[in-house]
Amino acid sequence: MILKVQNISKSYGSQQVVKDISFSIQKGEIIGFLGPNGAGKSTTMKILTGCISPEQGKILIDDMDLMKNPLDAKSHIGFLPENNPLYEEMYVPEYLEYVAGLYSLDHKEEKTKQIIQQTGLTPEKHKKIEQLSKGYKQRVGLAQALIHDPDLLVLDEPTSGLDPNQTEEIHRLIVSLSKNKGILFSSHTLSEVATICTRILFIHRGEIKADLPVSEIQDLEILFKEITKN
Repeated sequence: MILKVQNISKSYGSQQVVKDISFSIQKGEIIGFLGPNGAGKSTTMKILTGCISPEQGKILIDDMDLMKNPLDAKSHIGFLPENNPLYEEMYVPEYLEYVAGLYSLDHKEEKTKQIIQQTGLTPEKHKKIEQLSKGYKQRVGLAQALIHDPDLLVLDEPTSGLDPNQTEEIHRLIVSLSKNKGILFSSHTLSEVATICTRILFIHRGEIKADLPVSEIQDLEILFKEITKN
């Protein structure tokens, strides 16, 4: 089991945004994380990656307790946040070598070359990040999440703002990565989730309303409307 989430909750003031959530992810799974705006998706992802702490519950990454052993557990997580924060004044290889250094990786230059090739950044590697298109900036964000070869990949709207060709290329990369990883993938596009995911988690008003294999869902759009109508 790559990820095991047990009864996590989170509130901001009087508003409870995550309510007693539990689920798990195994190697080889791409989990689509669906819900309307404000449902608790991004908050849940930030909790799972150790960016914020839950008020209760337990998170195990490769059997390591994220709360008790945060540094060790986080070394097994790759995270691409929705807003994709980057040091845009840095050149692409420079930035990725910096990230590799944060993880204390050996052979930083070699790993940077490998991840640039893997994520399709080779044509733009001579540029500063601020000079890149939105699509290539997303690739840099994905590259920083992958450079330390994590077991768990958490992607919050990774194809947001990309054109159809760029989206398809990112989809192919994500599917290829899932052979050796567990992936949690947030999206607002139902067709995208149905295309690449093996299982779908529906969150609404901070609660998991459904956890189903894609093969058991006859009409994703109808199911989404049913879950979110109340």
